Amino acid sequence: MTRLTLKSVRTAAFAVAAGLAAGAAIAQDAVELIYSDTVQETDRRSGILRENFAGCLGEGFEFKPYFGATLFKQGTELTAMQRGNLDMANLAIFDFYNQVPETSILGTAYLWRDYEHMRATFDSDVLDGLISKMEEATGIKVLAWPYIGTRHVNIRGDKEIMTPADLAGIKLRMPGGEGWQFVGEALGANPTPLAFTEVYTALQTGAVDGQDNPLPADKQMKFYEVTDQIILTGHLIANNVFSMSASKWDSLDADQQAKVEECARAFQDAMDADTIRQESELVSFFEGEGLKVYEPNKDAFRTHVLEVFKNSKFSADWPEGVLDAIDGL
Repeated sequence: MTRLTLKSVRTAAFAVAAGLAAGAAIAQDAVELIYSDTVQETDRRSGILRENFAGCLGEGFEFKPYFGATLFKQGTELTAMQRGNLDMANLAIFDFYNQVPETSILGTAYLWRDYEHMRATFDSDVLDGLISKMEEATGIKVLAWPYIGTRHVNIRGDKEIMTPADLAGIKLRMPGGEGWQFVGEALGANPTPLAFTEVYTALQTGAVDGQDNPLPADKQMKFYEVTDQIILTGHLIANNVFSMSASKWDSLDADQQAKVEECARAFQDAMDADTIRQESELVSFFEGEGLKVYEPNKDAFRTHVLEVFKNSKFSADWPEGVLDAIDGL
């Protein structure tokens, strides 16, 4: 039997202590990223985020997500990032409007013809100046623009909606904020601000007549259980602004920044692919659930809505030449 000497015991103990210290140092060196989102933890977007962003980051980062607006309420995330209370969020373009009025152009209904047009815009240099201004004015770093779906009108009742005039008097839930409310108004409805997490109950009780969201969100939140029809208006090709606070971004070294950008792109690509797949399947699903799904007079909607936007205060802030550049892509 081998005999342990005092020296060997001390050596072994030192090795164990050194190993523990090294492990603690590695854990301590991991970059903590606190993230807030409005969608529920069970939402498909949350799963894609965990797998394709958090999973991509690896051991050098500690990603701490909070879902269902449990950490910050919808629409308050940008301010939390600016105050240093939050590192990351999936923001809406209308969150930027009060601080960067020029961003209103990206919230314009019928700005893009389809998904391919939207993606071509963000992959070009057309928006470089606007994005730089967003980052400089608000103190955030834009990482990606994940596609979350094309927004359509979803209502209770059997009234057929073919033109904006048919939406007159319809209490349409829209997210809070002036920009979102204006979209509902431009569509011809009576917009009503309401948090995303409260929409199902409001539809169920009749507090609102309808809501607008992409088809995957309608399914995830089970809005089809408390509505009767989906009008395929296709008024917004919707994407989030996947962002990090500039202070957190600046605290990363070059390799860490490159990793975050790589993983943000992986998240965007995965979101795009999943959204497109779901949208190709969901009309049949909703029809199977008893909903009437149909396309209105989209030319009438597009013409009316764009005219309303062009005659509003929002168009006064559009960066010169950007609309023409987007149209030309």
